[in-house]
Amino acid sequence: MSRKEAPIHYLQTYLPPDTYEPVLQYLHFYNVHLTVARERKSILGDYRHKTHRDNHRISVNGNLNSFAFLITLLHELAHLLTFEKFGNKVQSHGREWKLIYSKFLEQFLQNKIFPNDIEQALLHSLKNPAASSCAEDGLIRVLKKYDKNTNGYRFIEELTEKSLFRTEDGRVFQKGKKLRKRFSCKELNSGRIFLFSPVYEVEIVID
Repeated sequence: MSRKEAPIHYLQTYLPPDTYEPVLQYLHFYNVHLTVARERKSILGDYRHKTHRDNHRISVNGNLNSFAFLITLLHELAHLLTFEKFGNKVQSHGREWKLIYSKFLEQFLQNKIFPNDIEQALLHSLKNPAASSCAEDGLIRVLKKYDKNTNGYRFIEELTEKSLFRTEDGRVFQKGKKLRKRFSCKELNSGRIFLFSPVYEVEIVID
């Protein structure tokens, strides 16, 4: 099983101080079925709306630091609030969701829950929230500083040019030059060129 149910009182261990009670109010009011998932590289969280058989369902990766966990949970709760108000009549990350998420996040920012650097990155992101929680490069860089265990992974932007690195699927690449916003990197086996975000996490290969 890739997921486990989070005993509601145990949720405190995943959240920053003084955020458990306000989060719990939303979970109880909307009867949310919350699960904590193992690390998923493609997504940090997921939301599935209620049906005639099931309650609202939210999952969040349990390997996230407490601030990233809270931001991801709020991102998914904003999907719930959008569904409650508009149903399936609007785009999942459209104007309606962005407005609800921004107002939702502002409530927590007003309580000074986040360190100053995260707060400033979030305020910047509120101008146009991304479709994926914690997706903006600046926010990713800031949140990374609060990870307790990096497992030896580094951002591509931290590597020197021509360094070798390995992605999670085992492929080995050589870092190339930056083209506008992304780095051009050559896969050694195929010789093909791939573009990587500066904050994509990889494992350094010692040549």
